[in-house]
Amino acid sequence: MTTSPEHVGSREDLAAFVRSLQRSHVEDGSSWENTDLPSFLEALAAWIDDADGWYSNASHELPASGDWTFFARALRAATIYE
Repeated sequence: MTTSPEHVGSREDLAAFVRSLQRSHVEDGSSWENTDLPSFLEALAAWIDDADGWYSNASHELPASGDWTFFARALRAATIYE
């Protein structure tokens, strides 16, 4: 489907990853659980709330110093950016 999140190590990698998600949705969006923006954003928020459980189940440590502000700014900017 898409490049693995584990291969994202830079801002450029993150942009490429997001583009691969977009291509995946264009090519086969019906296979996605959350096919529209409202349900996608709700699922994103729910996953963020529950991320500690996913990390624990996957035997990974939740990054304590993630740049949450960068991600929030990117999401907000996408509402108006051309």
